[in-house]
Parts: sequence; structure tokens; C-alpha cells
Amino acid sequence: MHQTLTVEELHEDKWARYRDIRLAALENDGHAFGGNLESEKAFTEEEWRSKARQYIALVAVIDGKDIGMMTVENLSGDFGATCWVGSCWVNSEFRKFGALRALFEYLDKDAAQRDWLIQGLGVWVDNEIAIKAYEKIGFALMGEKQESTRKPGMYYQRMIRKTPN
Repeated sequence: MHQTLTVEELHEDKWARYRDIRLAALENDGHAFGGNLESEKAFTEEEWRSKARQYIALVAVIDGKDIGMMTVENLSGDFGATCWVGSCWVNSEFRKFGALRALFEYLDKDAAQRDWLIQGLGVWVDNEIAIKAYEKIGFALMGEKQESTRKPGMYYQRMIRKTPN
């Protein structure tokens, strides 16, 4: 079976795709996110459009099916980060197909023009699988663990990656 992996950038007019993959991520792996499935299910169209304007959403697609996502937000962050990567998720049926790497390769190709040269993200300290996956694509643990403001009692680890040349 031939499968073609591509990455697409979603804009506000694609808010429903953004909503659908975000809700799929929360439904399947909600423990890995700061968000809450029930509250996000209740978002209105305008709230989803607002999120689509706030973040740049990247979606990994295999043969027309959205199978992974991440968001990017420009900021001046800890450890020199120029952007924050969030909502990283790949459907478990499609892990090991290179979707996470493809999302970051897409981010890297425009990094200089879009000020994404130093990327930061947060990952729950007990999510060893995600930490290892991020390390494989060049992220390093930085600083001390931080308590979540969205999920008190849970801690996340900041990780930083400089865009490869």
C-alpha cells in the first residue's frame, strides 16, 4: 500500500480541520496535553477560529487523512526560544511513519524567515516516550521541571532545539 506523507499549514478558514484533529488528540491521548476534551468540545466556531489565528497549525497528512499535528507560536521564551511548539501529536496508528520528523522539517525549512530558529516546547516529565522522540530530532532538556498552571500537581520539562542548518 503506497502512502504519501505531506505537511500542510492550516489557516483560519480550515478551523474545522484544526478542531477535528485537536479533539482526536485529546480523545486518544488527553493525558499528554494541558487541554481538556470536554471543555474544548464545547468551543464555538469563533473560539476555534480565534485559536487558528493565535497559532500556526501544522498537520501531517497521509493519503488525504490528517494523522498528526503541532502548533507554533512566535515569542521570546526561556533559553532564547524564538517560538513555542505545542499540541504535538501523531495518531498511534501512524507512529513510526516519520510524521513528527516531517512536521519539524516543515518548521525548519522556513525557520529563518519566520523566526523559528530556536524552538521550545514543554513535555510532561513522565512522558518518557515523547521526551525520547524529541531528543531524536535534536531537542535537549533545559532547566528545572515546572508545575503546570492548567493542571496543578503535574509537572512539565522544557526542551530546546536549534534549527539545523
